[in-house]
Amino acid sequence: MRPNSEYIFSKSGLKSRNRTFLAAMTNKQSHEDGVLSEAEITWLTRRAKDGFGVITTAASHVSEHGKGWNGEMGVWDDSHIPGLTKMATQLRENNSISLVQIFHGGMKAPSELNFRIPVCPSEMKDNEGKIVARELELSEINDLIHDFTNAALRCERAGFDGIEIHGAHSYLISQFLGVKTNRRNDQYGGSIENRFRFLKEIIISIREVVSKNFLISVRISPKINTIGISLEDSLEVTKMLTEMEIDMFHLSCWDVFDKSTSGTNLTKLFRPFVPQSIAYISTGAIWTATDARWLIEQGADFVGVARVAIAHPDWARGIELENYEPKRPPFTEKELLEADLSQVFVDYMKNWKGFVL
Repeated sequence: MRPNSEYIFSKSGLKSRNRTFLAAMTNKQSHEDGVLSEAEITWLTRRAKDGFGVITTAASHVSEHGKGWNGEMGVWDDSHIPGLTKMATQLRENNSISLVQIFHGGMKAPSELNFRIPVCPSEMKDNEGKIVARELELSEINDLIHDFTNAALRCERAGFDGIEIHGAHSYLISQFLGVKTNRRNDQYGGSIENRFRFLKEIIISIREVVSKNFLISVRISPKINTIGISLEDSLEVTKMLTEMEIDMFHLSCWDVFDKSTSGTNLTKLFRPFVPQSIAYISTGAIWTATDARWLIEQGADFVGVARVAIAHPDWARGIELENYEPKRPPFTEKELLEADLSQVFVDYMKNWKGFVL
């Protein structure tokens, strides 16, 4: 099996032309009301034209007040559907499977953007004792599940092949999974089964209303010490997730070459918990064709990449060459603009140390 071989999703029969997966990336190119900009559509369409098998949009907030940063695309209102439809159409016409990543910032949805105090499974205070996020009421949790569900329906109406539920990187779903951010004593807190309940109910609710061939991917982090998610917790979450009606499991490693305390790399460690009927994506620090082949050898079905695709939109084709080693950062503004990043995206990249000259 090689990264350029086809993959057929077992439940839907949908076919990916290869095993390359463009992971969601913040790019700040959307309008402030969440409507997609032409720049964001152009950025992803270029990577579809250049060969990526599966393409994921940037994270998009499912609730009006769940926004995590400026320039973030939205899926919380029907006014977003025309832009989503245009993007989905262009990705399909260029033979890529398309996913919208849906999320809520939770305590990472700043008040200066959302004009209200952030929410979290449990109340959170800063080092000085000031409340920085309030605890969600049960009725609000139910409303949020509906928000995720309605967002998925909009994505299907727009013509996307599926959605990716963002349960990684310390956003709201992660906050439910973490023992430091979830200290609830009701059905959504305590045991890992209870802390998983919010994500579980989102998946059930979405699957009940979308078509059977609509893809559902779930992305999680292997561990997040700052909010209290252990590796053991994530392995238990993986077991429960893969018993549900999902199509893809996405492990967000940051660096796939890191090893667990047992000495096994994370991709290989999680592989036994993901059945063959579910596509397994692993993402983090892949750059060369050799890296991509190695990741497949560790058990991944798809090679997830992000940063390498910023300056190399044709990376998915490049790795067909045995010794492909694309240029590494730093890149010039001219190189990035020629790769169909907007000036807004390029300026954002300047915040990444050593990425832009």
